[in-house]
Formats: sequence, C-alpha cells, structure tokens
Amino acid sequence: MAADHLSKLNGAQRAAVLLLTLGEQDAVEVLKHLGARDVQNVGTAMAALKNVSREQADAVLDNFTRTVEQQTSIGVGTEEYIRKILVNALGEDKASSLIDRILLGRSTKGLESLKWMESRAVAEMIGQEHPQIVAIVLAHLDADQAAEVLNFLPQRVRADVVMRIATLDGIQPHALHELDEIMEKQFSGNTTKFKSSTVGGHKAAANILNAMETARENELMEVINKVDANLGQRIQELMFVFDDLAALDDRSMQTLLRDISTERLVIALKGSEPGVREKIFANMSKRAADMLRDDLEVKGPVKLSEVDAAQKEILAVARRLADAGQISLGGGGEDYV
Repeated sequence: MAADHLSKLNGAQRAAVLLLTLGEQDAVEVLKHLGARDVQNVGTAMAALKNVSREQADAVLDNFTRTVEQQTSIGVGTEEYIRKILVNALGEDKASSLIDRILLGRSTKGLESLKWMESRAVAEMIGQEHPQIVAIVLAHLDADQAAEVLNFLPQRVRADVVMRIATLDGIQPHALHELDEIMEKQFSGNTTKFKSSTVGGHKAAANILNAMETARENELMEVINKVDANLGQRIQELMFVFDDLAALDDRSMQTLLRDISTERLVIALKGSEPGVREKIFANMSKRAADMLRDDLEVKGPVKLSEVDAAQKEILAVARRLADAGQISLGGGGEDYV
C-alpha cells in the first residue's frame, strides 16, 4: 500500500514532503547541503504541494527511514580524508594536481556560482567569449543547465562548443587564465586561482545533448557529423535515448519507476517503442500495469513537444539515479553514464 502512495509522488515531491514535515530550522540545514538545481526543483515542488494525504506523508517518511537505515558512515568527510592521505603519501606538489582531478575542480567557486544563476543570464555572461572558454564553463555545469545555456547561445556557435566539450582533456593554463579573468570581472572580490582539472569529454557532450530538445539535439549532431564523423559517432554511442530504457535490468527499472509520476510516464509512453512499454509493464504490479494501460488508452492526442519533454524529464531522472549509483543505465554490461 505504501508503494502505491509513493508512486503518485516524484523524487522532488517526496523531498518536499520530507522537508515540510521536518520543520523550518531542520529544513534550512538540509537545504544548505543541496546544489542549485536541487534547491530549485525541491523549492518548486514545495510551493506546488497541495492536499498531501496522511498516507502519502507516512509513506515518504517510511521510505526515507528505510533508506537511511541502509546507509553507513563510510563516505562522510571523504573529501578532506582524500586530501590528507594524498598529501601525506605524495607531498603537497605531487598531490595537488591529482587531488584536483579527483575532486573535479572543487576549488572553482566562481564556476559553482554560475549554477545558482538563471541559464539566460549565464549565456549572456559568456556568449561573447571564445568558444573554448564557453566549453569549459558549460562542462562544469550540470547537463540540464548546460543544455539550457546552450539553447540561449547563438546557433552558429552551438555545434562548435559541443565539439570542444567532447574533446576537452584537461584545461590548459591559458584557457584557465581567461576563465579566471571572466570570473574576476563578474564576481568582484573572488581571487580564487583555478587549478587544472579534468572536465568535459565525449560523455559530458553526450549528456548535454541528451538534455536538449530532440529537434535541437538532432540539428547539432548533424553539424558535428559533417565536421568530424568519428567524433560524432563517439558522442552518439554515449547518448542514451528513451527507447534505450528497454535495456535496463529489472531492479534499475523498478527504482526508476518509483521516482517518476504516473502522469509524466503516460505522456512519455505515448511516443515510445513497444519494447519500452512492455519492459515497464513487466516491472509493475499487475494492478498498476493494468491501470497504466487504461490511462494510455483513454489519453487523447498529445503534442510531440510534450512527449519529448516528458521523455527528457524521465531520462534526466535516470541519469541522476545512475550518477548516484542507484541504477545502471548499461545495456549488455556497457555503462552509458
């Protein structure tokens, strides 16, 4: 019964219910540890929540309690621990670049600040910069925000920027110097010096393209393939589309379905292949699967743009769960994330 109540709430809505039950002070402490996009998503969900039943609230709390009980203290304070052991083992000089690569440029406070800005504002800030600088900035952002920023950039530079992201292999000192200057102008008083870090790559480019509208994604891939067919093929191989969900193992599919609202799933399935539908039906209870089939049958015509948006939303949830290690997006043992 609890699973039925949970299925009506997506991940952001569950987090919103949990925060609202914690009380103001505790909710503030939790929000301090969330990233910009998560704060935005949870805040929007909190503002939109209406008529949460006692059963739904209890189901959220029960699910949270079970999840916490499965966790261990391993991983708490990991970043500082990594710094200490590497410095002690290799010395400050040798450990410095290695630490930076491992922690993906955590010292880049200027870039982190961009994650809290509107995507249009970020695009306006970097739009006139060299495409290499734009690529470095986008590679540091979350894929969905980077995709939004890319949409606001001039069409003539989009494919160039994506190709530069795909071929980034560390950041050269001169590029870092330019980036440092941009951040210094925009965030006065921030004198952080950026160290070399490993960002970008084929996977980062694929994730950004995945987060874009399908029509815009296809348009960019066409340009990239014309300029560099081999690069286009490598990016394409790492891209994960909605129909690829049919390759998920059963456990991963069940975990994903718990984080997706039925309403969005119905819209997404209106434009899916039969294999994806059958995979989803097979990983639901018979009653839930029958109800979903009925919803699909009675659902009227849906605009392709709405189907595409719902599918992208579900793929974003899948990538988030995969990044957190909760599911595997691999088909045949091959990871996509």
